[in-house]
Amino acid sequence: MAKKIEHWSTERLIPYEKNSRTHSEEQVGQISQSIVEFGFLNPILVDTNDGIIAGHGRLQAAKELDLKEVPVVVLDHLTEKQRRAYIIVDNKLALNAGWDQDVLSSEIAELNEADFNISLLGFTEAEIDGLLEEPWDSDIDAMDKIEAKDSEVKASIKISCNEWDKEQIREAITNTIDQLGLENVDVS
Repeated sequence: MAKKIEHWSTERLIPYEKNSRTHSEEQVGQISQSIVEFGFLNPILVDTNDGIIAGHGRLQAAKELDLKEVPVVVLDHLTEKQRRAYIIVDNKLALNAGWDQDVLSSEIAELNEADFNISLLGFTEAEIDGLLEEPWDSDIDAMDKIEAKDSEVKASIKISCNEWDKEQIREAITNTIDQLGLENVDVS
């Protein structure tokens, strides 16, 4: 287990040549903006030979900001195989996480109301707009006019979602109705 954070020159750090994680200019810019707003809060993980294990994007951002030193944590307990594997697992495990959309929407709305620059959160403008919009409510009487042999069949579906998902849901419902060959169905 790492015991302390050290500060190393950005020139000392050696990127891993087989790093499979990529960082676009836009994403490096987002990391830079985060460092400016919050500080350099997530140290770069390095091995004892000055090689980067995790933090290639943070190093690029630090260089973009012309920082001469960055915080690092030396991981000297990993074998060569573990080091190579951790370079992958560190990135992949973060991608496996999800979002609680209701909590996320609420947090972003509260930050927005508090005049925080929510563009720093890493979401696109369209994603933020979708998260800040009021849920879309629709009653769908999809089977209202279908005649059954012995009885009248009716169904009503109410869907609540934000604008972000609205068109995809509408398209999926319309496609399903078409596939089933249903007629006189109101999708509103």
